[in-house]
Amino acid sequence: MLDEQLINLICNNGFPIVVSIYLLLRFERKIECLEQSIQDLRVEMYSLRERE
Repeated sequence: MLDEQLINLICNNGFPIVVSIYLLLRFERKIECLEQSIQDLRVEMYSLRERE
């Protein structure tokens, strides 16, 4: 079913639009991971500061 939907999207909206959406979704996940890493680092820095 997903393959049929993907083929319909490509046929109806054009290849560049589908590729752009795909890349944006992939980048969104990576950005969320980076945000979590930054938050974890921030917590660690505060804990190190409190130890001093």
